[in-house]
Formats: sequence, C-alpha cells, structure tokens
Amino acid sequence: MRNRIRVGVLRETKNPPDRRVAIPPLTGLKIFNKYANVSIFIQPSDIRCFTDAEYREQGYFLTEDLRECDILIGVKEVSIPTLIPNKTYIFFSHTAKKQSYNKELLRQIIKRNITLIDYEYLTTPENKRLVAFGHWAGVVGAYKALRARGMRTDFYDLPPASSCKDMAEIYDYLKTIQLKPIKILVTGGGRVAMGAMQTIRTLNLKEVSSEEFLSKEYDIPVVCRIDPDQYVERKDGADFDLEDFYRYPELYRSTFNKFTKVTDLFIACHYWDPKAPKFIEPEDYKNEDFKISVIADVSCDINGPIPSTLRASTIASSFYGYDRFSGEETIPFVDKRNVTVMAVDNLPGELPRDSSIDFGKALCENVYGALFGNDPDKIIERATIAKNGKLTPKFAYLQDYLEDEDEVKV
Repeated sequence: MRNRIRVGVLRETKNPPDRRVAIPPLTGLKIFNKYANVSIFIQPSDIRCFTDAEYREQGYFLTEDLRECDILIGVKEVSIPTLIPNKTYIFFSHTAKKQSYNKELLRQIIKRNITLIDYEYLTTPENKRLVAFGHWAGVVGAYKALRARGMRTDFYDLPPASSCKDMAEIYDYLKTIQLKPIKILVTGGGRVAMGAMQTIRTLNLKEVSSEEFLSKEYDIPVVCRIDPDQYVERKDGADFDLEDFYRYPELYRSTFNKFTKVTDLFIACHYWDPKAPKFIEPEDYKNEDFKISVIADVSCDINGPIPSTLRASTIASSFYGYDRFSGEETIPFVDKRNVTVMAVDNLPGELPRDSSIDFGKALCENVYGALFGNDPDKIIERATIAKNGKLTPKFAYLQDYLEDEDEVKV
C-alpha cells in the first residue's frame, strides 16, 4: 500500500484578509475519489468563503493543529509565526521577483527546512501556466470598471462585487444597466483580458476593430480589444512580430497615445515587461484631447506602463482619483477633470467562491497527479523555490536578495 499523504488546508493569514481557498469542499471529495492514499484536514476559518459547516457536512475533519500533515496548502503568503518546520508548503509566495516585503518570509522558510512550491511556477514543459486566478481578475476588473463609470456619471448604480454571492449575481446586476454611447478599450489577449471581455459581453455591446474604434463615432456604446501589434511598433520600422516583441521588448516604442484621444473607459489586462515601452507618459494626460475618464488597471503594475496607477487600491476602497496635471492622487469622483483609477491587486478575492472552485479544479486536473504520485514532466520541481534548507538551482539567483541586509519593507 502506498504511503498515506496528509494534506492540511491552511486558514489564510495575510492582511487584508483573503477569503479564497485552494480546496473547496466538493473539490476535496474528488481528490479522495482519485487518490485513495490522501487525507485532508481543514484548519477552521471564520472568513473563508466556504464555511466550516460546509466542510463538516461533507465529512472533513477540522483541526487547528496541522503539525501531523505532510503538505500544507494555502492561497496567499503564510504568516511567519505560523510556519511549521520540515513541511511542504504550496502558496503564492511573491518572493521569486525579489519582492522586498517577503524577503524575511523566504529566509524563514529556508531556516526552517521548509519545501516551498509556488503556484506561479507550476507550468508545462513548454512554460504554460497550469493554475492561475487571472480569468477572475478580468471578470471582476471589468465589472468594477463599469461600476466606476456609473459612480462617476451618476447615470447608474452597481453594488460592490464583494457584496454579491457569485458571478451570476454580478451579471444579473449588469443586465439592468444601460450605457450611454461610450468607447471601451481592453488591452491584452490572455486569460485576464478574456475574463474582462466575458463580463462586458453580458451587456451585448457592439465589438469593433481598432481601425473602427479610432476612426468612427458611434451613437451606441462599443468595445474594442487590442493586442500588442496595435499599441507598439518596432523602433527601426521593421514589421511587428509577437515573438520578437516578447523576447526583445526594448526594441519597441508605444503607439498607444492615439487611443487616449478616443477612449472613455480603459481596462488594462495586458502583460507588461519592464523593458517594454510605457503605454502613456505623464505629459500625455495634460493634453486637451486626452479623453479617458476611467482607467481600470487590472494588471496593476506600480511604476509601470500607466502613470496614473500610483498604488494598488483595495477591495474595501477600490477607487482613487489622479490629477492629470499635477500627477498626484486625489479624492475620486469629485473633479470630472481627473481620471478615476481602479487598481485592486487581488480582484479574484471579490468572487472567492467562483474563483476558488475554478482554481481547485485546475489543481485537480493538472497538478495533483504530480504532487501525490510520479512527476515525469517535473511540474513540481520547476515550481519548487526552496528545499532541504536552501534555494533550488532554478531559484539560486535569489541568494543575493536573501543576503541583502537592507531594511525590509512591510
């Protein structure tokens, strides 16, 4: 008989609180059916989107003490005081890009001989991510963009996504509104952008090409989604090539400024490389023909391609204003000359049940076979940042980051 594997589902400890969970009740039952040697223990939580009672109803054992578990699974970073030595942890650690605020977390993981597997690096051999919340960031981000437009114009009112039970409820609310003739622009072509387009399509808006978006006026609301070939170009005038842009983004310059003159609502869902050109420059906001009134930066790159994204906002306080002329943050919805910014960096947390079910399903289908059994494609190995008290070879570049004694920002 194969060795028993005990999995502990962690209570989320990051602040502000996150209500998502990697193993919803019904997903756990599928794990039991597929892997007879796996048992699951649930740490109680009064904030989790699935209640303790829901887990008990399905027969789970709830316990505060997870020290007997082999694998501990969460969503966001784990509080340092709660780390249990010599265990395997799986969560989004936000350490592999040398994030200063999580330096001590990684130090303590290594010190305590913890094996750290990071969701972000669970990929196929072709480097395609196997699990992600990106789709739900787009779903919620587009809804919040439309909510901001309603609040700014006083033309309609939508409740916060976080007050809704699930995606079906927010879509029911969307179906009650009518937009005035505006132009909505979405950047990106991945999971995030497709999630945003799914939300926007509940309004049955006319979808137009970038050429039509730039050149035509409409007496109805329209939406346009654009890929990089429509907002950057090669500096040397060579033809655009997507693979070339991803490999050598520094060889390109932005052509996005033309969209600022015709767009009312901008939903940014693109991936951005720091070597790539910025979409907008601070001076662009000062132009008389700058038309964008709401920017929903779903990608939320601070100091990135969109200067008005001064900081991340929160689920509780999702919007802030940006003074187009001073470049400073202002109170939202007060001065119509300012840009309204939405830059929440944990958007899927506003639809925790839907996003948790989707995430748990992806883990079941793509990861648990490698985690609980054989791993011929090295899925777990590629995502393991620390093991046996040291960084793994793939993440050895983090050693100087760990040894840097500069003050850690929290």
